[in-house]
Amino acid sequence: MKILIGVLIGLVVLGIAADSVFFVVDEREAVVVTRLGDPLRTIQTPGLQIRVPFIEQVTRFDTRLLASDADPAPIYTLDKKNLIVDNFARWRIVDPLKFMRSVQTVFGAQSRLDDIIYAAVREELGLHTLEDIVSGDRDVMMKSVTDKCRSDAGDLGIEVVDVRIKRADLPQENKKNVFDRMRAERARQSKEYRAQGEEAALKIRAETDLEVTRIESEATLQAQRLRGDGDAEALTIYASAFQKDPLFYEFKRTLEAYEKTLGEGTTVVLPLDTEFFKYLGKVKKK
Repeated sequence: MKILIGVLIGLVVLGIAADSVFFVVDEREAVVVTRLGDPLRTIQTPGLQIRVPFIEQVTRFDTRLLASDADPAPIYTLDKKNLIVDNFARWRIVDPLKFMRSVQTVFGAQSRLDDIIYAAVREELGLHTLEDIVSGDRDVMMKSVTDKCRSDAGDLGIEVVDVRIKRADLPQENKKNVFDRMRAERARQSKEYRAQGEEAALKIRAETDLEVTRIESEATLQAQRLRGDGDAEALTIYASAFQKDPLFYEFKRTLEAYEKTLGEGTTVVLPLDTEFFKYLGKVKKK
């Protein structure tokens, strides 16, 4: 029994000794080995590593993509509008030794990053109007912010991967005034578009009326020309018929005159021996 207890105690001591000598670096982390508080080396390759027990300490840093979500803060735009901007960022530790010497912990890095990102966002958005920020090409703005934050955070051993605006709101006391101005601007634009439409419609109507008048004039001219040609042809036919049998032509024309002037219920008081009634008078004598 004593032997078993001795073996167990030996195993425990051996385990403690092994744990103080050997350590494992995970692929998701980097390790800074310090000796009596002074940084000695940085290990970023995963695997089993060795240290001097009780003298060298191991500090681990997560190298995965980390998130920073700052509290909403006020920012002034180029046109002097006040915006409450809520932004977030994605970042990672790329130089554990610099990180340890500058900010030491992730919490300290978050605090420094919040200041760096807020300054970059405030500077960039201050170069643009409210309309550009709300409806413009925000990707270009945020790329500029990300590049500046990456440059400023390089001395901390941090790489800023991306910075984005999560929400941009007007202060509650300014919303109504801004919305009223936006409505007035939209109303002005709509009136301008309607005026342009009415002007275009008047122009189209005028051109259409001119085209109708031109077509009607051409049609009237063509009709008159056709009537003239028809009348000329009719006169030619009448003249030809008259020349063939003048008496028959005269008789026919007289009958047509009777038909037009002596309708039903018409009373005419004229002697029958007049030229007009010469054919009627002859009929009566027979």
